[in-house]
Amino acid sequence: MTWVVLMQRAVACLFLSLVLAVTGCSLAPPASPSSAPEPTPSVAASSKPIAVPTPKPTAVATPTTGLFPTPTVAPSPTPPTMATPRPTPVRTATPKSTPRPTATPKPAASPTPSPASRLTRHGSRDVPRIALTFDMGGRVGDALKIMDWLVDHDTHATIFVTGAMADNKNTDAGRNVLASIDANPALFTLGNHSYTHTDFRTLSGSQILSEIRRTEAAIAPYCSQDLRPYFRPPNGGYDSEVLAAVGAAGYSRTVTWDIDTIDWRPVANDPPGPTADQIVAKVLGNAQNGSIVLMHLGGYHTYEALPRIVDGLLAAGYDLVTLDEMLGA
Repeated sequence: MTWVVLMQRAVACLFLSLVLAVTGCSLAPPASPSSAPEPTPSVAASSKPIAVPTPKPTAVATPTTGLFPTPTVAPSPTPPTMATPRPTPVRTATPKSTPRPTATPKPAASPTPSPASRLTRHGSRDVPRIALTFDMGGRVGDALKIMDWLVDHDTHATIFVTGAMADNKNTDAGRNVLASIDANPALFTLGNHSYTHTDFRTLSGSQILSEIRRTEAAIAPYCSQDLRPYFRPPNGGYDSEVLAAVGAAGYSRTVTWDIDTIDWRPVANDPPGPTADQIVAKVLGNAQNGSIVLMHLGGYHTYEALPRIVDGLLAAGYDLVTLDEMLGA
């Protein structure tokens, strides 16, 4: 600050000297008046130096007339502004959602086993209906003639065919029978008669299932009818295990008979098989409401006996129906 004050004083003295020089003013006291005015001495002729009073250090005042410029005081250096540190954000812990309680899984329900196949030997005894049924699993015989006769005479019947007959490469008889059934769904109902015609009582559950499924696969290409729900056991053999296995395979009815013509046995056999007359007599003599008659498409004298059987039953007042019509499936 000292050098600033000194500079101000020097500037003030220099400025005052210039003003006095220009105006010719003197700081000396005026002379006494005389008769003749004395010429005004010039500043240059003055032999005495002009005394410039030395200002006191403390007597300097800032002029208010605007003649003297106001000295600019250099600003004191401003100390560097310290950046205010940003507050460190405090992370607020996000409250964790309360986990839902894990539901205790319910034990998987065990599949309900299919009920055992229902053994059916006949239909209702209250309604005059009789079902003619024909098996096909071995001898071909008059199979195609019987099928044609049934179609020509509009006679309803149920046919049980083995899978082996559908796959038999030695004859087309089985496939032709299936084609006739497929072409006449209003006349015929189709059932499963196993594949190899083996007594099911000698087979395990898995073997029974295999027999049934093989038959379905063999017949499917030649007939669109579903073989279920009717199964006829080979040789009429069944027990509780057979019925359970057949039911598990989807066949709710295991159908046997109450009139067996034994037409599969030849007359020359020992014991001998029946003649055509004996077949007719056995059927007509034992028929009753709900009867299921067993015959074979390959029976020895079945074709010969068939017209008389049908005529006799119709004359007795019976309706000839399929198993679907008799059992309401």
